Amino acid sequence: MTDIRNVVLVHGGFVDGSGWRGVYDLLSRDGYRVSVVQYPTISLADDVAVTTRVLDQQDGPTILVGHSYGGAVITEAGRHENVAGLAYIAAFVPDRGESVDTLLADPPPGAPVPPILPPVDGSLFLDRARFREAFAGDLSDGDAAFLADSQLAWGVEALHAPVSEPAWRLRPSWYLVVNGDRMIPPPAQRAMSERAGATVTEVTGSHAIHISQPQAVADLVKQAAATLGQR
Repeated sequence: MTDIRNVVLVHGGFVDGSGWRGVYDLLSRDGYRVSVVQYPTISLADDVAVTTRVLDQQDGPTILVGHSYGGAVITEAGRHENVAGLAYIAAFVPDRGESVDTLLADPPPGAPVPPILPPVDGSLFLDRARFREAFAGDLSDGDAAFLADSQLAWGVEALHAPVSEPAWRLRPSWYLVVNGDRMIPPPAQRAMSERAGATVTEVTGSHAIHISQPQAVADLVKQAAATLGQR
């Protein structure tokens, strides 16, 4: 049995690592050593490299957690020797040769289309006027407006970059399906989690579930740590 107390949190597109504050506080209060990755979301290779540097600093087995695009990052970076398990939070779970773009290419019938604006100088943003509806429907108007006005540019290169060897084929995984998500359709979340053989928990909320319901995310991470600690 190994006591897993290290957690690394990886943010998605359009937002930065500050959205993990609620999850960070809950896990830290319970004795976990939590690190929050901050990367520019310009290219998958660079984002994986930044995540790998944080994983290098861990002193033992670690739960690697990714939200949204961060799922692609942890799928690539999760082969690191310190990673004991993966936790996907309303996230993309690419297989070998797949990218976020290919996973978005064939949405389920009737699924909402994320209001991504045409790229400018290789960067993508969400339409501010539709941000709350698409990304943060269960946040207050003020919190959603802040996220919309502080968007992090998402590089087209990161969107198109394929995963080489998916870590979920080597590491056990957990998935938090969000059945009110209007960015990544819930049927797609269920299909990706099933393909990865993930242990699934389902909640009702928006794509910003890590902000609106940090307890649900923390509980999933603790479930992963406890399960792996018993092996």
